[in-house]
Amino acid sequence: MVILRTSPTSPYGRKARIAAAVLELQEQVKVDWADTRASEGSLYEQNPLAKVPTLLLENGDVVYDSRVALELLDTLAGGGKIIPPDGTRISVLTKQAMADGITDAAIQAQIETRNHPEEHWNRTWIDRQQGKVDRTLKAFNDHPLPTPTETNGIPDCAQIALACSLGYLDLRANGEWRQNNPKLVRWHDAFVAQVPAYNETQTPEMLERS
Repeated sequence: MVILRTSPTSPYGRKARIAAAVLELQEQVKVDWADTRASEGSLYEQNPLAKVPTLLLENGDVVYDSRVALELLDTLAGGGKIIPPDGTRISVLTKQAMADGITDAAIQAQIETRNHPEEHWNRTWIDRQQGKVDRTLKAFNDHPLPTPTETNGIPDCAQIALACSLGYLDLRANGEWRQNNPKLVRWHDAFVAQVPAYNETQTPEMLERS
């Protein structure tokens, strides 16, 4: 049994939860909620970064971050399912990094706006992070990823990462990404329809808005 430490709202943890579902590893992966806001506790003992997802293996090893977690889950499922083993591997991993970069930048902007009163916001920092988000969204809109059914029926790690990034923007940035990225909206709609685990991993806040 692999223990997946994460939180209900983490887009990175959601990546691992979706991956476990599409790889049919639910019987081998147990989700254990972690308090990511605590300043001490078991997560700090398991992972010095105290970040999620953190995977605890039966042999005592600990695995993190989300990209490594997806690699491990793919290996547990036999390999080559959500991370291609062939010549497209590097391209897919790069797209995963791009998608994670959207989340990274969006979180940085959110930290600035949520932790300080508006008169103390670092506008330059916020604009810089938003620029990263906007440019990368445009790149995905101009050159959409294939949908899961257009590949092998199972979403790859880049598709999972992008869907989770867009879900985070829906949750924390009021879905503003949708206004200027119509192709990406259609891609996201297709992913949601083709991957039931996406809706199954919605946060309580997302469910309240649906």
